[in-house]
Amino acid sequence: MGLLTLKEDRPTPKAVYNWRVYASASVASFASCMIGYDSAFIGTTLALPSFINEFQLGLLGAAEKSLISANIVSLYQAGAFFGSLFAYGSTHYLGRRKSLFVFVSIFILGAGLMLGANRERGLGLIYGGRVLAGIGVGACSMIVPIYISELSPPAVRGRLVGLYELGWQIGGLVGFWINYGVNLHVPPTRTQWLIPFAVQLIPAGLLFLGALWIKESPRWLIANGRREQGIENLCWIRNLSPDDIYIIEEVGFLQEEVERYRREVGASFWKPFASLKIRRVQWRFFLGSALFFWQNGSGINAINYYSPKVFSSLGITGTNTGFLTTGLFGVVKTVLTIIWLLYLIDHFGRRNLLMYGALGGSICMWIIGTYIKIAEPEKNPTDTVPPAGIAAIFFFYLWTAFYTPSWNGTPWVLNSEMFDQNTRSLGQASAAASNWFWNFLVSRFTPQLFTALGYGVYFFFASLMILSIFFVFFLVPETKSIPLEAMDRLFDERPVWKAHGRVIEILHVQDEEWRRNADGADLSQDEKMATTVDQRETI
Repeated sequence: MGLLTLKEDRPTPKAVYNWRVYASASVASFASCMIGYDSAFIGTTLALPSFINEFQLGLLGAAEKSLISANIVSLYQAGAFFGSLFAYGSTHYLGRRKSLFVFVSIFILGAGLMLGANRERGLGLIYGGRVLAGIGVGACSMIVPIYISELSPPAVRGRLVGLYELGWQIGGLVGFWINYGVNLHVPPTRTQWLIPFAVQLIPAGLLFLGALWIKESPRWLIANGRREQGIENLCWIRNLSPDDIYIIEEVGFLQEEVERYRREVGASFWKPFASLKIRRVQWRFFLGSALFFWQNGSGINAINYYSPKVFSSLGITGTNTGFLTTGLFGVVKTVLTIIWLLYLIDHFGRRNLLMYGALGGSICMWIIGTYIKIAEPEKNPTDTVPPAGIAAIFFFYLWTAFYTPSWNGTPWVLNSEMFDQNTRSLGQASAAASNWFWNFLVSRFTPQLFTALGYGVYFFFASLMILSIFFVFFLVPETKSIPLEAMDRLFDERPVWKAHGRVIEILHVQDEEWRRNADGADLSQDEKMATTVDQRETI
């Protein structure tokens, strides 16, 4: 098999893998550029001499300064938590595309407010802008993975949702390096720290303009009674005619799924909440939330938001040196994310990535923590990093190599796939809110954790990564190449670690039977769709 060879659930025309589906996913992923940029730029911006001088943070005690930094960072996560919940109502009534318009506009308003802060006005505009920007990105973090998964052919769904993660890393890469650049080339005036705050408007503006071009999700349109427009959008995205057998099959699957959940759950705003009484639905909501608990338990957001503190704990001193090391961290993450989305996510599988990533990452964290305990680099500063410190930095980057192609983006892919049509919006809202909730706790209390635990912080994260392996092996099924309409069958299979192979086998048998029955039959499009539904119901 070649590097980009795909494993398909059914014979798929090459036209399906066209530029439109990739371009639509790329445009939507400007939302993740906004998120990634913030996670990277804010910690290093707060460490800029110009920002410290502007708001006279240097006159404060260490505890008070840490509290202000934690508040600036964590208010964003608090806003994102509520934004991801607000997006459920928006996507239900307005759809995916219009909701992106609404929430990117809120983000732009918040980012603009931050630019008005100065010494005289104080930090109030930054606090308020951070909340609004957080609402915007929280909502987008819920909408975009759903939108991409709903327009994706199953064989490249992981890759396309991976573009969302790639956007996150590209935004982070810019965020990590921009402060290195302004610290090196821009005088320490108000302009120095305003530039990083202003740059976040660029991906937001591109998303706002791109949303004028992308199409509404065909699945959402069909589920909301706009069948003809849904078929039209699906044909545009797939680059196929309405009478192509692939389109006929897909529309049949979609229609059957919508009708089944209308019978079992209902289609109103509140009906998905009622479906939470169903144990299999409860279980997937729990899995979605827990995946983000384990993701944040790896320590990634402690590193993202407080990278200067993390690198200083390894013995790296000097503002520019710390920024440079942080920037290299962003480069490593971005390169590995490209490898992840092009090959690993749709070939190696979600489960394997999560388990092997956690195992390797945990070993690295134990080594880093042991070095800090023995050498105490912060208490013994030197002009050059000793050989043991260089080894610790190597293991930090090795940890990044394990974490990035595993826990960094894979939980988003899984959550975009595992929910059915009628609970997908609510499920993704719950998962995104969980992500921002755990993110908030990490960003709010990381400074205190470093103060209280020191090297123990690394042991804490290492232990959580070990525990996540058992969680994934026993509870999370493999979802690669499984159509969204077959996820119920997948999650019903036991044991979990054999579910994927069994469902793929059923799908192949089902498709062969359908094509034998349809071969040579002179049926109308509606009759073919009805036949498709009847054949697929055994799944």
